[in-house]
Amino acid sequence: MKVVITIQHPGHVHFYRHAIEHLQATGHEVHVFARDRPMALTLLDRYGIDYEVLTHKFDSRLKMALGQLRYERNLLKRVREIDPDVITAIGGLAIAHVSQLVDARSVLFTDTEHATLTNSLAFPFADTICTPDCYEGDIGPKQLRYPGYHELAYLHPDRFDPDPTVLSDIGIDPTDRFVILRLVDWNAAHDVGDSGFSDIESVVTALESTGVSVYITAEGGVPDAVERCQLPVAPHKIHHLMYYADLFIGEGATMATESAVLGTPGLFVSTIRLGYTAELADRYGLLANFDGSNRQSEAIEAGVSILDEYDQSLWDRRRQRMLADKIDTTTVILEQLAGTTPTAEAPTPDSVS
Repeated sequence: MKVVITIQHPGHVHFYRHAIEHLQATGHEVHVFARDRPMALTLLDRYGIDYEVLTHKFDSRLKMALGQLRYERNLLKRVREIDPDVITAIGGLAIAHVSQLVDARSVLFTDTEHATLTNSLAFPFADTICTPDCYEGDIGPKQLRYPGYHELAYLHPDRFDPDPTVLSDIGIDPTDRFVILRLVDWNAAHDVGDSGFSDIESVVTALESTGVSVYITAEGGVPDAVERCQLPVAPHKIHHLMYYADLFIGEGATMATESAVLGTPGLFVSTIRLGYTAELADRYGLLANFDGSNRQSEAIEAGVSILDEYDQSLWDRRRQRMLADKIDTTTVILEQLAGTTPTAEAPTPDSVS
């Protein structure tokens, strides 16, 4: 069977990489196409995944729109040459359109309700739309709900083993307490009109007052006053660091969820509403959402409280309750693409080697 996978974001590499490994190991032909996003390409290289770049990064919304047309044209050309059985992506705008012009089935994965423009342009053309069962929206008969999150495709215990050597690699003692602070650039089409923190320096100061170190990971630049906090870790090692963190606080829903499913308390500071962050907060208590006008001060207060009264066993119990309800999302990917699950051999856990 021939499979085409498109990558638009670093998180998509994590999401598909175990499925790619299994499909190739079981004799399927996999073709990966990507946009020119440096961190995504770095991860593809790191995991030994062959790929082809179809378009470059654009610095304005107009160029982005024109680039999307060019990307779909290039993808259509390559897909016609490959003649795949199935095409898949997260978001899936291009693959939904291209699949209509070739004899291929399209499988779209999404967990982003507020990506209304992309969803409205992609959903009508997709054959199958896979969403977590907490997705806040009824897409219709094409929708397949599953009990999981995108992040469990690579952070489920069957897929991920935390490696403490990551700490020593960047000079953190195993007894040190630290917080990961995530900043996003708000340039994605579905982020228009949304926002998170208003004053990063005050966030860092408040957290450091509890005696922890703060490490910042950012999509763009950071203020000079907190530049010393920039996180010195390779992208393929970040999840190991997140596992050992005492707290995550940030504007990025993906990293907030990654922390939560790893058992690290997460504080999501954003005006964005998502079904999966709401469930992790309301049902499992692994995450807290702060979206009001006082979101920064309320998140700081919650973070300081968690750090002052830290109890890892509490977060471990909450994580185990969540895992008892959820599945390894890679099994859903494989079932939808090839009608198979990796039952013949144990999955390969994540490694930092």
